[in-house]
Amino acid sequence: MSVDGRVAIVTGAGGGLGRTHALLLAEHGAKVVVNDLGGGLDGTGKGDSADAVVEEIRGAGGVAIANKASVADREGAKSIVEAAVKEWGTVDIVVNNAGILRDKSFKNMTLDEWDLVIDVHLNGTAYVTWHAWPIMYEKNYGRVVFTSSTSGIFGSFGQSNYGAAKMGMLGFMNNLAREGASHNIHTNCLAPGAATRMTASVPGSKADPDNPAPERHPGLVSPAVVFLCSEDAPNGRTIHASGGNFSSSSIFINEGVRLGVDASYEELQSRAETVLDLSKAKPRAPRRPNSPP
Repeated sequence: MSVDGRVAIVTGAGGGLGRTHALLLAEHGAKVVVNDLGGGLDGTGKGDSADAVVEEIRGAGGVAIANKASVADREGAKSIVEAAVKEWGTVDIVVNNAGILRDKSFKNMTLDEWDLVIDVHLNGTAYVTWHAWPIMYEKNYGRVVFTSSTSGIFGSFGQSNYGAAKMGMLGFMNNLAREGASHNIHTNCLAPGAATRMTASVPGSKADPDNPAPERHPGLVSPAVVFLCSEDAPNGRTIHASGGNFSSSSIFINEGVRLGVDASYEELQSRAETVLDLSKAKPRAPRRPNSPP
């Protein structure tokens, strides 16, 4: 499970989950680019939170540098990867953690609020990973972590933009896990649960990011990240981590019905109960590359 000597990028690492991910990776010997714009939960503003985490890592004997670019900006995302290459010559690990919230019910949400969340979470993840991917591909080694959420996997009221981005991580992972497998690049998803500034902002939340309950501490999630960044990491899996509890989720499919080329609405309606019955569903086997859906 070693990450010793590996070069890691952690986005959104100025606080919360990203901070504890960066600290634990550094504790296990990784050299860490601590990326954080340092702004608010809505993506506005800037700050020096990345510098504070770097000092924390260095104070504990670790190795780290700061980067304050926005993942949602293509040039900013490029600069994050370039910072790692300039300082240490390569990139081995990318932990895509950066994110913002613009929570509203869908009928009250503006399209700008939709775009902003998709841009940071989904596009930002793609931009940073895209710049690191050729480096990993060339040297036949890489570990990529996408941050998903139960808000996307299972759904959550008032988070359609956030949930869509987070479920998008699974589709993104499913494809990159296949594309990178032949070059020892493993891509996985993390679905975390902890008390952070982000969870505290959700209506009805009782989370206290400054004084989290022991079972809600972000540090209890980070062991899963070190595992997903290690040499023994799985590929194409989703790990749920919260309060020291770890589990997996997957996509299942049933046998359904085969109506053939003479399929009709009437026959489908008569067999709908069988189509919707998941009592005997099984995990879907991965398709071979270039095979039809």
